[in-house]
Amino acid sequence: MTKKYLTFDYGASSGRGIVASFNGRRIELDELHRFSNDPVYAFGHYSWDILRLFHEMKQGMKKLSATGAKDVVSMGVDTWGVDFGLLDSDGRLIGNPLFYRDAITDGEAERVFESVSKRELYERTGIQYLKFNTLFQLTALYRRYPKLMDSAKTLLFMPDLFNYMLTGVPSAEFTMASTSEMLDVRTRNYDFELLEKLGINTAMLQPITMPGRVLGRLESKVADETGLDLPVVSVCGHDTGSAYLAVPKKPGERSAYLSCGTWSLLGTETDSPNTSDAAFAADYTNEGGWGGNIRFLKNIMGLWIYGEVRRETGNADYRTLDAEIEAADRLVRFIDPDAPEFMSPGHMTQKIADYCTRTGQTPPQSRGETLRCVLESLAMKYRFQLEALEKTLGYRMDTLRAVGGGCKDRLLMKYTAAAIARPVIAGPVEATAIGNVAAQMITMGDISGVDQARELIADSFDTDVYEITDTEFTAAYERFLKVCMAK
Repeated sequence: MTKKYLTFDYGASSGRGIVASFNGRRIELDELHRFSNDPVYAFGHYSWDILRLFHEMKQGMKKLSATGAKDVVSMGVDTWGVDFGLLDSDGRLIGNPLFYRDAITDGEAERVFESVSKRELYERTGIQYLKFNTLFQLTALYRRYPKLMDSAKTLLFMPDLFNYMLTGVPSAEFTMASTSEMLDVRTRNYDFELLEKLGINTAMLQPITMPGRVLGRLESKVADETGLDLPVVSVCGHDTGSAYLAVPKKPGERSAYLSCGTWSLLGTETDSPNTSDAAFAADYTNEGGWGGNIRFLKNIMGLWIYGEVRRETGNADYRTLDAEIEAADRLVRFIDPDAPEFMSPGHMTQKIADYCTRTGQTPPQSRGETLRCVLESLAMKYRFQLEALEKTLGYRMDTLRAVGGGCKDRLLMKYTAAAIARPVIAGPVEATAIGNVAAQMITMGDISGVDQARELIADSFDTDVYEITDTEFTAAYERFLKVCMAK
């Protein structure tokens, strides 16, 4: 009998409801409902449009219900990391959750480092420095809005907040909580000493639980409204945790992973955290994965820059953009995708031109030249971080397994294979949804564990192999290092 699983994935620009069907041999995906997920600027801040997004989730559930939905086993929700909502003593949401790119955290990390050094913070939490980490969002809120924080009695990370809205059950799933820079990387629990030193009320934190448990069934009113009566599974709530679970790696295979989308997350899985001087220097992060393992990875700005340029220049179709990119001169100019100016939205084309001028390069003169610069620079940055990963771990990766929406960008995959001089295995594209489904299937007892899940994923979804030798990329890499990575 075919079984179905419902997933909701909230990405950086859109949200999706996807139904996965499993016939005992293969998984098939069907997109049920897609909707925009844009931050809303109001009252001086960018925030999640949380009620509309919950409404969209229920619309997707209604669409599923209209099909009969008798063979649906469960549902699960994932989002990007770090963001959270706050509840008052009555369990009601206090305002809209902040969006991680909001400016409230500007300069906040530097204030925290006055109390706890950057090195100590990394040793304790194992988390890469990013100015929008949950820890910095919270200390900024305490500083800016102390009355609001006095009324906050419960903190729920975003997937846990959606699960709470569905079931009424508060929770703190490990993979999501691990992105916060609030957990002791070794105990996998909150670092209460650190949080109390920084003035954070730890009473509002929920106990950490591992993914792979049934939280509860849909609340009766949600069930009545949507026509569904399902258990909600605590999956890998962090989208990268779900994506890494879906990498069809074979046992014993030595490969790096690249979850490629708005952000690029390059790393691998390890059994234990690494907070060595080398890991700190490389600014690698130790986030939680399925079963309590560690996703040792680096956050790299991904196709966000590409998307902003595309939006600013008319949202041309990708076929047109690919033709323009291929017509542009190759390996002429580079940017560091992680330069601070590329973090915020707006004027991205001009920011790229300004970066080139500042670094002694000729600015791009066309959309194709701009986008070629972006893609080639990403490929070079992937090589830089892959080499840092190998140096830190002490061994070479044989391949790079790329998953996520960026796999569809064949030029980026080609450039990456040329830059790293080893095979890139691209796919599956819908890794986050697939990992969400895999967690549900394991939890509900329909498959035995991770190895079976990955074997099933390999049998169900196609991959493309890019293996390219290009000596020009090797020569250009030295120029990229001088222009973009010199300290």
